[in-house]
Amino acid sequence: MPVVNPLDKEIAVNIRACAPQDISAICDIYNHYVQNTPVTFEETPLSDTDMATRVERYTKLYPWLVCEIDEAITGYAYASKWKERSAYKTTAEITVYLQHDMTAKGLGSALYSALIAELEKSDCHVALGCIALPNQASVSLHEYFGFEKVAHFPQVGRKFGKWIDVGYWQKTFKAS
Repeated sequence: MPVVNPLDKEIAVNIRACAPQDISAICDIYNHYVQNTPVTFEETPLSDTDMATRVERYTKLYPWLVCEIDEAITGYAYASKWKERSAYKTTAEITVYLQHDMTAKGLGSALYSALIAELEKSDCHVALGCIALPNQASVSLHEYFGFEKVAHFPQVGRKFGKWIDVGYWQKTFKAS
């Protein structure tokens, strides 16, 4: 899938299912956000083993996709169970992470497009995006794909000595 970068050149992008050899690169991408941003509420970097366990657990229900450029992992997107109670079984939380220097090139949209297409073929009824606020890029991405803001929780997280709000964006796939 070609994606246009800011220099108006097409980038050859391969989006595929996550494989075991991708774990280290995924962990590197994620740990940048853990250590440097409030977008994830985790505060301790994950090991490759921790990430491999997470991928294995999440992919029992939903897809975990990676984005490759020149055989290098530049981002990933996945869906996970939203809550443990059985009545939530058709609701997924989705997210996307990109290598920090690969944002604003269309890769997040390419990953979300592929992930949403997979979810629409599954029994997933609702997808939720949980966004640490402010984060206009993530809000714009979700709204581009038809998600609507359904909740705002002020000051529910604290990271780097600051209170962080959380918003939820929702997309319903199938009518009841």
